[in-house]
Amino acid sequence: MSVYDSFNYPEVTFPVAKEMGLTEGEFEGIKNLLGRTPNYIELGIISSMYSEHCSYKSSRMHLAKFPTEAPWVVQGPGENAGIISVDDEGLCVCFKVESHNHPSFIMPFQGAATGVGGILRDVFTMGARPVAAMNSLRFGSLDNPKNRFIFEGVVEGISHYGNCFGVPTVGGEVYFNDCYNGNPLVNAFALGVVQKDKIFLAKAEGKGNPVIYVGAKTGRDGIHGATMASAEFDENSEAKRPNVQVGDPFKEKLLLEACLELMKTDYIVGIQDMGAAGLTSSAFEMTSNSGTGVRLDLDNVPVRESSMTPYEIMLSESQERMLMVAKKGYEDKVKAIFEKWDLDASVIGEVTDDGHVRLTWAGEEVAVLEAAPLANEAPKYDRPYARPAVMDAIQAPVEVTTPENIQEILEKLLANPTIASKHWVYEQYDHMVRVGTVQLPGSDAAVIRLNEKEVGVALSSDCNSRYCYLNPFEGGKAAIAESARNVAVSGARPRAFTNCLNFGNPEKEEIMWQFVSAIEGIIEAANALETPVVSGNVSLYNETEGVPIHPTPTIVMVGVIDDVTKRIGSYFKETGSTIYLLGENDGHIGGSEYLASIHGKELGDAPHVDLAREKAIIDFMCEAADKRLINSAHDVSDGGLAVALCEMSFDDSEIGMIVKLESELKADALLFGENHGRVILEVGNAHAVEVEKLAKANGLPIKKIGRTTSDKIDISLNGDQLVSLKVKDAENLWNNSIGEIMK
Repeated sequence: MSVYDSFNYPEVTFPVAKEMGLTEGEFEGIKNLLGRTPNYIELGIISSMYSEHCSYKSSRMHLAKFPTEAPWVVQGPGENAGIISVDDEGLCVCFKVESHNHPSFIMPFQGAATGVGGILRDVFTMGARPVAAMNSLRFGSLDNPKNRFIFEGVVEGISHYGNCFGVPTVGGEVYFNDCYNGNPLVNAFALGVVQKDKIFLAKAEGKGNPVIYVGAKTGRDGIHGATMASAEFDENSEAKRPNVQVGDPFKEKLLLEACLELMKTDYIVGIQDMGAAGLTSSAFEMTSNSGTGVRLDLDNVPVRESSMTPYEIMLSESQERMLMVAKKGYEDKVKAIFEKWDLDASVIGEVTDDGHVRLTWAGEEVAVLEAAPLANEAPKYDRPYARPAVMDAIQAPVEVTTPENIQEILEKLLANPTIASKHWVYEQYDHMVRVGTVQLPGSDAAVIRLNEKEVGVALSSDCNSRYCYLNPFEGGKAAIAESARNVAVSGARPRAFTNCLNFGNPEKEEIMWQFVSAIEGIIEAANALETPVVSGNVSLYNETEGVPIHPTPTIVMVGVIDDVTKRIGSYFKETGSTIYLLGENDGHIGGSEYLASIHGKELGDAPHVDLAREKAIIDFMCEAADKRLINSAHDVSDGGLAVALCEMSFDDSEIGMIVKLESELKADALLFGENHGRVILEVGNAHAVEVEKLAKANGLPIKKIGRTTSDKIDISLNGDQLVSLKVKDAENLWNNSIGEIMK
């Protein structure tokens, strides 16, 4: 009896392939490609590599349209993470965002924790030391106990992994909407620092070079996790706990230090994180990237469970593992570094030159597959898409009766969990470890100091999924525009972004229309603002029992600031300053939080983005920061002008404002409308004239609307006072809302 037969694997038939997520057409195509029927190990490998999560088979043709190049882009899409340069001396930042949505629904704590672990490995496998983490989180209404359970577990998981690993979680976003009731979104971001001449790539070069497995031992957790992430949820989804990995942040910290120590030597050729599909994806991707082959002796892989089979070893998604190719003769030196850090390091094969991945057990081949077709030539679908007719009714103009008590509406919006302070979330995160954080969570963008020369980066995660639901094209534009605007109002120049494209089932025409339209919007905005994409992730099939989430293309924008002491905060700094509105109010309430939470309507067209205006705001803010003209600045977004003004008062100094507005707009449209292209500026009187001239030079409307004062929020329209609040009373509503619910 052969070694393969000793494992008693099932006979490979289409029903078996279907259970692994393959279609009949894909199964027949595999047989034609191989010229035979694959065995069970090979089928498991192929099903994972063909999964939506690994192959992007529904999205690749559209992703190819993204702008990916600029003089500052060092590494674009295709590697573990993207890299841009930040100065003229070789200093670079490496970053990426990825989803862990499905695992976080099934096991909130472990799903979120391992999402953090995975994105950190994507960064340090490139040779970069992680210095910042962020997250973009979406949950159903907190009125629902299940949603509160998921929310609490996700935040605990993120906190546990990031805090134990020792990376600051410096910002992010949290939204609540019923569309996420059965499918939360957990998008994890990490950024690291690396010198341009110290970048490592996923390569398997040099015939005869050893292939070395390093890190934690392999277990049965996460088997077919990539396949699970490529299907809709149903009533049985919570039974898929074996598909969720279990993470150990302390082990990952050791892995980081061992890898970075190794990378200071000249012992290794290439390295790759074992992420989705585990050893399978890392082996096939490294091999296909280099046009070589590998032989893997699977009985040499360190395992933590008895009687693990080749199938389980290849598809396990156990955490804290890396695959690397070392130079021949340096095996013992590599092992010595990992043994020092109390980690496994085992030679499990060697590089070949025949283009195949060959798997052996007890000296016999148990699977043989050509690498390049599986890594690069998975099915690519041009799925049909069409704008659904119902969009005409959804986008129709919206009229609502203006409430009599505007202050009461403002108070309700400030306490709305989507708008309210996320203090309950980020107080659980360590955001000061490594002492590089100079702009704390709660501001428009996080700002990180990278070196002693005060060079820094600003980071902002943004996407208004309601806009994307009402108008995917404008919603995609808005996600880029808002993230870039948030970076700019902090004083940094937006340079590049990473994205996590969360959508429903792409096999439905209306979902594919949302996807394609949003991408077209993102592309138009990215080109206009000169911000290419350098990395990213696509998460499809975010549906439960046929109900999709709102399209949510999360954008994390990274900007560069040459001196972090020039940064601009989001809170009022002194009394007696002039408050300006940069941009204009147009009273657009379609798609607004006001319309949804006060009137219960998700209707109307999303606000449209004027990209020329957005580019002018970026240029204005960067020059104003460079000249240190602005005390504080805050973009106007969720909740509109009144909410943005209040948020600028919610700091320890409790500086308030007297704002006198004049407008023909209705009070609710003026104060709670959400049109783009607006920034509130606090300017010291000595700089007022220069700021006005700079705005005019950039073609931007600017208007004095008030002044800062102490301990009160007064807002009037055409001489009629609409809001009169003590800063502390308003701040209590905003600051304590989520914490009170979570009690």
